[in-house]
Amino acid sequence: MTTLTVKTRRNLIGPALLLAIAVCGLLYVKWLPYYHRAFVAASQHAIGHSILMGEASAPPAASWNAALSYAIAYGKAIWQAMVLGLLLGSAVQALIPSRWILRALGRRGFSSVMTGAVMSLPGMMCTCCAAPVVAGLRACRAAPGAAMAFWLGNTLLNPATLVFIGFVLGWQWMGLRLALGLAMVLGVGYLVDRFATEQEADATQAALEHIAIKTDEDTSAMFVRWLTILARMSARLVPEYILLVLLMGAARAWLFPHIGPGIDASLAWIFAFAIAGALFVIPTAGEVPIIQAMLSLGMASAPGAALLLTLPPISVPSLAMLGRSFPPRMLALTCVCVVAGGVTAGLIALTIGL
Repeated sequence: MTTLTVKTRRNLIGPALLLAIAVCGLLYVKWLPYYHRAFVAASQHAIGHSILMGEASAPPAASWNAALSYAIAYGKAIWQAMVLGLLLGSAVQALIPSRWILRALGRRGFSSVMTGAVMSLPGMMCTCCAAPVVAGLRACRAAPGAAMAFWLGNTLLNPATLVFIGFVLGWQWMGLRLALGLAMVLGVGYLVDRFATEQEADATQAALEHIAIKTDEDTSAMFVRWLTILARMSARLVPEYILLVLLMGAARAWLFPHIGPGIDASLAWIFAFAIAGALFVIPTAGEVPIIQAMLSLGMASAPGAALLLTLPPISVPSLAMLGRSFPPRMLALTCVCVVAGGVTAGLIALTIGL
């Protein structure tokens, strides 16, 4: 009877708490703010200033002040979502049975990739804030492709951002983002699964078949384990994250030169902006005012379309945060695919006269 009681508490209290954190946290941090911002986008056709360069035609020169100012602005925009991401990433590992993750996301194949993409839709997090959740899923033996689809889907398929793009940049831009974003999320997830070695696949399958659930752990031990995982994740991820955001803030003048009519629709600029977008870090929907500001300064739309697909999904800080969750070759493949998606977006924009 005692064992049954412990098992029942384990199976109900943990998942209920995780669900409460997810729903309440997302409601406060994401859903309500974006709901109100959608009306601003519809009425003003803008959602704020470019975090990259403000009202200027170029980012500030590389300096400590440039690094610190960007880190502060970026931190103010994402700190609540980062806290929520750390809470969820640690809770996934401590509060629910690992076999739940394995059954939903543990098998390689397109169905798990699709499940990961669908699960990402309510999150609407930026690439760095979603990274702790992805790390938690991978720690619970989620398949690489499913976890990758969840990570990329948070940004590329963000419903709120798609609405902002439509009202601010135009609905043809939203269509381009949705079509290529969906192809990238599902395609990269599938390729990552195909890229996994047989040993990695066998390890996940063995875990799926033989994993054991601890039934002798009481509620207090479960919370202690959660706090321990949370502290360990925070100590490992946050310092490197802050350092890399500072470096990105200082380097933005090198990644994005003076913006104006000189940035034309040539393949060289499309490729350059696709790479720069994949390296740089922005808050959720930050690409919308960035591209709007660049277009207003006379930049061609093709490089802007490249940024539309590469600024949100990955960045140097988020790739570093997931360096222990995916083998380097999988992260390298993801980077190549994201840049290729950005170049494709630029070429499509050039072809259709976006």
